[in-house]
Amino acid sequence: MTNTDSDNSREWAAQAYALLKKRQAEQKQELEKQAEQKQELEKQAEQKQELEKQAEQKQELEKQAEQKQELIDIPNKEIVTGQSKTIPETELGEFDDNFTWSAMVLAAQGKKINQISIDEIDWLTKLRRGLEETRKGFVTELLDKLGDDPLTPESLDDLETLLIRADVGIDSTDKVISSLRTKLNEEVVGGEAGIKFLKKELKLIIDKPIKDSGSDLLVPQKGKLNVWLLVGVNGVGKTTTLGKLAYLSSKSNYKTLIAAADTFRAAAVEQLKVWGDRSNVDVISNKSKNADPAAVVFDAINSAKKRNVDLLLVDTAGRLQTKNNLMDELAKIKKIIDKKVPDAIVESLLVLDASQGQNGLKQAKSFAKSADLSGAIITKLDGTSRGGVSLAVSEEVNLPIRFIGAGEGIKDLRPFNSYEFVEAMLADK
Repeated sequence: MTNTDSDNSREWAAQAYALLKKRQAEQKQELEKQAEQKQELEKQAEQKQELEKQAEQKQELEKQAEQKQELIDIPNKEIVTGQSKTIPETELGEFDDNFTWSAMVLAAQGKKINQISIDEIDWLTKLRRGLEETRKGFVTELLDKLGDDPLTPESLDDLETLLIRADVGIDSTDKVISSLRTKLNEEVVGGEAGIKFLKKELKLIIDKPIKDSGSDLLVPQKGKLNVWLLVGVNGVGKTTTLGKLAYLSSKSNYKTLIAAADTFRAAAVEQLKVWGDRSNVDVISNKSKNADPAAVVFDAINSAKKRNVDLLLVDTAGRLQTKNNLMDELAKIKKIIDKKVPDAIVESLLVLDASQGQNGLKQAKSFAKSADLSGAIITKLDGTSRGGVSLAVSEEVNLPIRFIGAGEGIKDLRPFNSYEFVEAMLADK
């Protein structure tokens, strides 16, 4: 990027920042106004409550708590706005290189200045920071080696080593290096052009299984029950990821329900209930120890049909006595779904921990053979130097990546975007 381009980019980003700052101030004023109105309403409500008997209040509260515990439908659920369920709005950070980079990534995808949101900027900033360790061990060294000099066969050897070290995978690395060698035989390729070509090749690898699936973005289809099974070994963040998906789905105005079918891990059900409470999404569970997961799914489907739910998220066991037991349990759950809702749209999404690198790739290959997977969710991208495993999963398992996580917060899981991912992975600063 030339100095002129850099100056123009920063000016464009500065305009976007100023507009967001103004919009945030207006939103803050509106929220303060709403808070005052709410305070007045609460005051009136308190005055009304004082006229009621203390015993009646206690009885009603106990009744509501019991209904929630047993997951009985509450007709006016929308009115319940417990403070623990309120997710704070994203704050606009500093106008810095992260903001400028994020704004330019959005601009490159066709966003206008007045279309950029604080949430988008915040996510891209987290994604760039999350891939920092991968970038440090890969891009920084690569740029140091390339500089402004043309690519050479020796520099391609160095690039090959760096790609493998970043857990991009043997197949993906071979494909990229082969394409670069072909291009190098046809023309002189400078360092900047080499990085641009590399981005293009990596994006092609990630995009192929997504395009093969026929759906660029995985979203629930309206008018039918969508059932998403989250599978994967224990410890990859499966239950946490499901909780974040519930929040994302609910925020996107899909009627959502959770089935706590990982009945073999002691804390899984309690953990899901916490996430469900934060997302205002109900959780169907069974209080019995080591309850039958398929029975939980059976009950959840009945409840989903009764409530006209759009998306049923199912947490599954990550480890049983043997791999065969685990796969048999998944098959049993799918059989229940096919029998109860044969027209449901079912997705089996494998949750992978990016920090596990090649071990994660082995898990993907194992589950792909036995669990009829339709996509992958990459978690824990932040703080790992192995973010390249996403490419290995795309190339060697042919799994479309559907969501990625780069943080521990409830908002830190987003639909996968190959352009944003590659740009973050190969950001030069």
